[in-house]
Amino acid sequence: GWLEAVTQQMGYHPQYLDSFLKTQHYLMHMDGPLPFDCRHYIAIMAAARHQCRYLVNLHVLQFLRAGGDPQWLRGLEFIPPKLRNLNEINKILAHRPWLITKEHIEKLLKISEWSWSLAELVHAVVLLAHCHALASFVFGCGCEQDEGLGGRGSLKPLSLGNQCFCEATAGNSYSQELLRINRKRSLDSCMELDSLRERMQQIHVETEGRDEMRLLQQDREEGEGQGAGYGGPTEHYCDPSAGLSPLADADGVVTGATNLACYMQDPDFGYQDFARRDEDQTQVFRVQDYSWEDHGFSLVNRLYSDIGHLLDEKFRMVDGLQSSAMAKRQGCEPSVFKRGIWNYIHCMFGIRYDDYDYAEVNQLLERMLKVYIKTVTCYPEKTNSEMFDRFWKQFKHSEKVHVNLLILEARMQAELLYALQAITQYMI
Repeated sequence: GWLEAVTQQMGYHPQYLDSFLKTQHYLMHMDGPLPFDCRHYIAIMAAARHQCRYLVNLHVLQFLRAGGDPQWLRGLEFIPPKLRNLNEINKILAHRPWLITKEHIEKLLKISEWSWSLAELVHAVVLLAHCHALASFVFGCGCEQDEGLGGRGSLKPLSLGNQCFCEATAGNSYSQELLRINRKRSLDSCMELDSLRERMQQIHVETEGRDEMRLLQQDREEGEGQGAGYGGPTEHYCDPSAGLSPLADADGVVTGATNLACYMQDPDFGYQDFARRDEDQTQVFRVQDYSWEDHGFSLVNRLYSDIGHLLDEKFRMVDGLQSSAMAKRQGCEPSVFKRGIWNYIHCMFGIRYDDYDYAEVNQLLERMLKVYIKTVTCYPEKTNSEMFDRFWKQFKHSEKVHVNLLILEARMQAELLYALQAITQYMI
């Protein structure tokens, strides 16, 4: 139940939700190349690129539950160099995946004390792409929170009246069973909270002494620095300990991360239109030359057993979701409408299909919908609940969620294609 706001939204499409939860569970909790605490820290790094406090807070809790070192939560300067070296491809994959090269892969795999194995790197790349895309979904559906672990935005109760008819008849009994399971998981989580709170209180006590020393040092520097270019008390500065989270307040309530900047470097690096790239450096990615079905699937499945099958099932599941009402409004077949959205998203990342007429995109997608899709895909942190409510008012809530699922999967596949192609080139 720890992804409750997300699963509540995906619950409008229960068959997809089942596939998503299996993949999420396998990535985070089943046997794999990476230690469990590192998996959650990588998820924190990925979510921080989009300032997604919701996912950062959830993975901070899971990181501590997995036995992670609380000192790592102070920021990238406090984690092992091997993990910190992942920051560059995290940044590139999140914003401009077409820039990733075999040199980035080689740098991580080169023989040294902090080198990655191929299997570890594939696991990490899938985690990064998964969390970047999930951040888009979180912002796109309004799951992102203003503070703490409380919900806000466009969340609506899951009810039969809001579901598409085909989904309601096919998945309602499944949804009830899922809710029952989630309630049990919530009870299990409550039993863990007591020990977790004790651990957080211990962290709090340990950091109080360091904070007092830091404040004294800051006061001295401010006193010495007046007139020497140092800021006064109101100056903003990067305090490594500010990112230490979560902590328990006086009532034992978990509080969330306060400074996401400590989990990333080069915060000004963001999405840039692929059309404005340097023509001499970056070529259009042609799916006919490297595709998920013919290349990516086999590579990822060979280096990280079974994850390829789970990802492939998820891609197929979102493609199979019915969207007849959305397509009918545009006077086209559901498959045509969905392909228009998918190819538009891939086009923004420089991925092209030779057999597709891109003039169809402008015919199929209204301007407001295109603006929404581009925002959620490329800079989701700029999405607000008003955008969700405004785009195509005649959409049912479940149809809007469907669009966000297409964004999630198309974006994830785009990142994977670039990363796996770079790994393939390195191996060759």
